[in-house]
Amino acid sequence: MLLPLSAVRGSSGDLGSYAEAGRIADWLLSTGSTLWQLLPLNEVSPGQDSPYAASSSCALEPVYIDLHSVPDLRGLTSAEESELARLRAEPQVDFDAYRRVKKSALSRAFRAFREREQGSARDQAFREFRAVHADWIEDWALYRALHEERQKSWRDWEPPLRERDPAALDEARSRLHAQVDELCYAQWIADGQWRDARGQANAKVVKIVGDLPFMVAEDSSDVWSFQRFFRFDATVGVPPDAYSAEGQDWGLPVPRWDEMRAAGDPWLHQRAERAAELYDAFRVDHVVGLYRTYARPLDGRPPFFVPGEEGRQKEQGERVLTLLGEKAEVLAEDLGTVPDFVRASLLDQEIPGTKVLRWENDLGVPRDVTKFPHVSVAVTGTHDTESLWTWWESLADWEREHQLSQPPLAALRGPDQARFTPATRRALLELAYSSSCDALLTPVTDALGWQDRMNTPGTVGTHNWTFRLPWTLEQLFSQPEAVATARELAHLAEVYARKR
Repeated sequence: MLLPLSAVRGSSGDLGSYAEAGRIADWLLSTGSTLWQLLPLNEVSPGQDSPYAASSSCALEPVYIDLHSVPDLRGLTSAEESELARLRAEPQVDFDAYRRVKKSALSRAFRAFREREQGSARDQAFREFRAVHADWIEDWALYRALHEERQKSWRDWEPPLRERDPAALDEARSRLHAQVDELCYAQWIADGQWRDARGQANAKVVKIVGDLPFMVAEDSSDVWSFQRFFRFDATVGVPPDAYSAEGQDWGLPVPRWDEMRAAGDPWLHQRAERAAELYDAFRVDHVVGLYRTYARPLDGRPPFFVPGEEGRQKEQGERVLTLLGEKAEVLAEDLGTVPDFVRASLLDQEIPGTKVLRWENDLGVPRDVTKFPHVSVAVTGTHDTESLWTWWESLADWEREHQLSQPPLAALRGPDQARFTPATRRALLELAYSSSCDALLTPVTDALGWQDRMNTPGTVGTHNWTFRLPWTLEQLFSQPEAVATARELAHLAEVYARKR
């Protein structure tokens, strides 16, 4: 099941937290799900809600820290409690407001830690955490402290800091050491909460499937630290595809793949090792971009692929995927405009690709789901697609007729066949469960048969990424609709031998 941590209301009604992952795993098991797909947990860029606008590929998003589980925090202020009470009643997630509360409370907790724990075992554990993760955390924390001080992209900093002059960096570390320490402390707390909860989920036989963003934002600690591996005269995007008839410009920096390789791929190794620390497996977002990156020049010249030749593209993609898969299982998001050689390459490497049922058709005629490759993931929808409900009711009559030719959907024929009903939802889920794919992914919104969507590509606003369930975590075990859905999904998993 795709269930973003942000979509969960914690037991108290607050934003879902790292510490509650074990309890979330209990509900997932009640649905027959043993794989929990998350959206990226990376810290996002300031002012952003999208988990794909990462300011770091290694730092965790502090907004998901459970304040009640922070040992150095001796309660919340009345203002913090009041703000959390307001946020609990909101139908959508207000990330900015939650971040303000968490930052205030964690600053207070850090001050208490520094005063009470000097020389203690916990102080030593904190130092060890920083030493183990020194290859990314110190640069990240300095970047964040400088960014907060300047309130602008590192590309607009004064040249010595922008270009990472050693003397300028040393001066900044000395001057901002308290802020750097506090940022590292929040990462230590987040990391500990997540590892403990992931261990609980694993003990219950639920594997955590993370999401590895294809790229990070230009204004990120990664690009500042490894700027020699990126070009800034073009941005990353995608050609026209099922999401956008005009293609998309993501505004991300274009990687210099050859320079990375010549240097031993330090950035890629760093990402792979951190992802393996956090997840049992991870989905590589926009996998085709690892084979060939679609670059859109800023000066208006025609877009181009990097690398340009198919042979080099294949070699590069397989090299990068091998590197990413050294310590964790890898799944591939092979959607959009993907050349045949990429999907053949994934099959050769036995890396599961993605089969979104609504797009698996030939001129509107659905492909037989029982003949999909075993090494693949059947998907009812993604975080970027409209709901099953919206998709079904927006089909042209001739398209719907083709869909109804599939055995699990045949019983839907009738005067109401254009309406999305509980029977429609059940039939579409059964179609997905009956596929020959080794794995099945269902977004929680599709499982419930709701119209909500998580993101509308090509748009910006609070309607994106802010979906949340109306029930608290504990209510998932008692609310009639949630319980009935869980039982139905568990039954389908048993009927189609998907229980593990």
